[in-house]
Amino acid sequence: MNQEINDALNTARILSEALPYIRKFQGKTVVIKYGGNAMEDDSLKAGFAQDVILMKTVGVNPVVVHGGGPQISKLLKRLGKESRFIDGMRVTDSETMDIVEMVLGGLVNKEIVNLINSLGGHAVGLTGKDGDLIRARKLHVTRDDPILEKSEIIDYGHVGEVESIDPHIVQLLDTEAFIPVIAPIGVGRDGQTYNINADLVAGGLATTLKAEKLILLTNTAGVLDKEGRLIETVKANNMKALYEDGTISGGMIPKVDCALDAVLAGVRTSSIIDGRMPHALLLELFTDSGIGTQIQA
Repeated sequence: MNQEINDALNTARILSEALPYIRKFQGKTVVIKYGGNAMEDDSLKAGFAQDVILMKTVGVNPVVVHGGGPQISKLLKRLGKESRFIDGMRVTDSETMDIVEMVLGGLVNKEIVNLINSLGGHAVGLTGKDGDLIRARKLHVTRDDPILEKSEIIDYGHVGEVESIDPHIVQLLDTEAFIPVIAPIGVGRDGQTYNINADLVAGGLATTLKAEKLILLTNTAGVLDKEGRLIETVKANNMKALYEDGTISGGMIPKVDCALDAVLAGVRTSSIIDGRMPHALLLELFTDSGIGTQIQA
């Protein structure tokens, strides 16, 4: 009996700690980039779905943007088509774009939607094509070629960047108690379909929706210093030094860029958190300590 009472008291303490944060985020929008291990481990997937359902239940408006790189690569391999990357970015020809759209807009998106709905939520799957949500343009990248001693243009094919976002369909779903789940596919003015980095879509949505918070789920604890220790909070005006001394490098650069751009554009805070941790979203939003790295304006 004593153990049961202790467990009940612990539950009450946790709920009491969460109350001010529930009030803080009630009625506010939180955009979540969902990817990495959190999308591949069954227990983490279930925990993520439960987290967004709880958020919606207490009055927060979660908007989920998901990736799906590993799933795309697996299907390409099964079909005998080689995945080709330049500087970590997938080269997407017309045939690959069809597969990307099938995986992101179909297989992955509907799996997430189905999981949320099976656990009692009300999710709706979208791509950037739905409701003219994401207007995209072709991504143009140049880099210096030391051999040719000039810049070269890199053609990634059907890879795009966000040109504009029309938030009406997402806002409508929010008011009707649905959870939008968005695949990062956009459409150009010429009707061409583009694959867009999910971090960039999440950041663009957070800005357009005037979100209270942007959360990026990753496979690391957050931004780490040179000794491998977590940097819990960093101000936007201190970010330059972290880039210059190499603290922010490699695959963390685009995530920090996205998070920083969002807060500079008016999102109150952005957080890069460890999606490998069970119930990472609830720990970040509704506890005193939080997890990961928070970037503040």
